[in-house]
Amino acid sequence: MVYELYYWPGIQGRGEFVRLALEETGAEYVDVALLPARKGGGVAALNRYLESEDIERPPFAPPFLKAGRQIIGQTANILLFLGPRLGLAPRGTAGRLWAHQLQLTIADLVAEAHDVHHPISSGLYYEEQIGAARRRAKDFREQRMPKFLGYFERVIERNTKRSPWMIGDSLTYLDLSMAQVIAGLRYAFPKASARTLRDCPRLIALHDSAFARPRIERYLRSSRRLAFNNDDVFRRYPELDA
Repeated sequence: MVYELYYWPGIQGRGEFVRLALEETGAEYVDVALLPARKGGGVAALNRYLESEDIERPPFAPPFLKAGRQIIGQTANILLFLGPRLGLAPRGTAGRLWAHQLQLTIADLVAEAHDVHHPISSGLYYEEQIGAARRRAKDFREQRMPKFLGYFERVIERNTKRSPWMIGDSLTYLDLSMAQVIAGLRYAFPKASARTLRDCPRLIALHDSAFARPRIERYLRSSRRLAFNNDDVFRRYPELDA
């Protein structure tokens, strides 16, 4: 099957968590919005699904994945669907639910990282909410980031398989997602994340191991991997890092 991934062009965003799973397994997929409009791509291709009245179960927003006739939205939900099909999920129901629970917790962390630079409204420019962003950033650096990363560090520590991964003894989509989060935090908050990660050696090892995998390493060096930028979820504003 050739999967169709729909996400905004120009940013990694939440679509990157799905891309990493597809890239790790060598799955065939099309990043639809990156195609030229003459080939059915671009933002118009996304909007056809978001705005069409003919779709019985429309997605709320990208990312969403088209797999055959199915349209699956929400990052964690897409990975719940893809995980078993790509061999990136635990085999048992309990393990899959645990992975999904952790992916939802990652989604909470990503949302909080985004809201540092847009604490009042996503509809306002960053420059219109700098004061609130500074206050939000201080709490994120000192309280929320350490709480989230400390939790994920304990998850790895308590993995009964004693592997570098979060669940069991082999890589899952969750590990790829966690590596992406660490990369994003290092981009957005280089000083604060370095301090926090000093107490999280297992997370550092997970990041390094996941991003050193052959297919992932090739992807990271390719033109398909978009660079972090300040239109994205993780944004670097030096005044918000300390």
